[in-house]
Amino acid sequence: MSMNLVLLILHKFFKIYIYPIIKILSKVSFDKSLFKKELQKSTGWMSKKELMHLKIWALTAFAGYKKIILEVFDNIS
Repeated sequence: MSMNLVLLILHKFFKIYIYPIIKILSKVSFDKSLFKKELQKSTGWMSKKELMHLKIWALTAFAGYKKIILEVFDNIS
């Protein structure tokens, strides 16, 4: 399945739940530690399904922060 199709399927979900997170992460992406902090905060209230969607988006949008993103999601209890 292409990434475009995945993003299209998740569009409605993103628009409602992820869009505010996208805005914040995009604004703080200049600073790795701030990016990590905001990503950690955003994962605290999400369901497992929502976390999966956020992880896919974050890895796609911020490939340069792959190590940080994986670390944050690996540490979710």
